[in-house]
Amino acid sequence: MSLQAKYQSVLDLGQELGAKDGFVQEENGVLKFGGLVATAYEKDLLWDKIKSIGGDSPADVIADIRVENNEYYHKHTVGKGESLSLIAKKYYGDLMEYKKIFEANTNILSNPDRIDVGQELVIPF
Repeated sequence: MSLQAKYQSVLDLGQELGAKDGFVQEENGVLKFGGLVATAYEKDLLWDKIKSIGGDSPADVIADIRVENNEYYHKHTVGKGESLSLIAKKYYGDLMEYKKIFEANTNILSNPDRIDVGQELVIPF
């Protein structure tokens, strides 16, 4: 199995995320790839996928994943049934981090218990 085939799901995720300026090169037993993603969250998604395949420190991959916007971690569009605490759990792994998201969005939110489907929230670092 080629390294590109081994890591194809990472390359597919990059395409799904709309990574720009992507490149893939396999040489001397190492897969080199990279590109530009919109946010640090998307970069983390790619690295999580890489580590799920190759372990915490894969020796067969060199990834150059750059981030276009470093002002915030991600932007999230509120879906049906979501709350700030559920959104915080998704991005930070901790329900109580909802306060951080609320504070970053006081320009559109006045109450942490009231968010509307379709609102675009800034997810801070």
